[in-house]
Amino acid sequence: MTERVCIITGAGQGIGRAMALHFAKRGLRVIIAELNGATAAAVAAEITDQGLKARPITVDVTDPERVRAMVEEAHQQFGRIDILINNARWTGLAPTRVTDISDADWRRALDVNVTGAFNCVRAVVPSMIGAGWGRIINVSSAAVRLPPSRPYVHYITSKAALIGMTRALARELGRHGITVNALLPGSIETGVARPNPVTSKERQARVKVAQAIPHVLKSVDLAGAAFFLASTEAALITGQSIAVDGGTTFG
Repeated sequence: MTERVCIITGAGQGIGRAMALHFAKRGLRVIIAELNGATAAAVAAEITDQGLKARPITVDVTDPERVRAMVEEAHQQFGRIDILINNARWTGLAPTRVTDISDADWRRALDVNVTGAFNCVRAVVPSMIGAGWGRIINVSSAAVRLPPSRPYVHYITSKAALIGMTRALARELGRHGITVNALLPGSIETGVARPNPVTSKERQARVKVAQAIPHVLKSVDLAGAAFFLASTEAALITGQSIAVDGGTTFG
């Protein structure tokens, strides 16, 4: 895996940051793709200060032109793209009943969580096909497997769509040596501010009871699973949706 190049969207914080650090420490060159340029630069500096390789790129994944520019910049900097992790998501979603979801919120959920991933895949696939090797990992959610405890139809719909995208892409791209899989994190402490954060003691207790392994998930817990799926050892794993949720869901 040394010297391979990985683009991680939404890598300025939370799960994306944890993955970026994990991959960089194992010799990969990491593109910190993030809407917030300041946080992207901070994570890249955190990596390069350790003598490792990273480059921040400010990008809005909903903008196809900006995504194409990001991919071109990555090629100019490192000469290749081997791995794409679609981790960017809209963090502004709050539990909302279907009758109260605004048109703008519905569109934003799908634009960032689904269309953003599609834009990135479309931009990187030509170089992966040319190389005859590639790894694409879509970060969905274990919430798509559970009866919702809160009204979250916009979020769950967008994350379920990523699983369908994963399966379709796996079938289409497998003959080119490209695998496509989805990671489904459970209730996780990312360090990113959000409504009803998992950091509350009451919520932590509920999460532990629901899981087979009573451990509050943290961003770093996703990084190892992502690294395995991105590795040569996972060459024959594709089209799969793998939950990292402490055993809240099975199957």
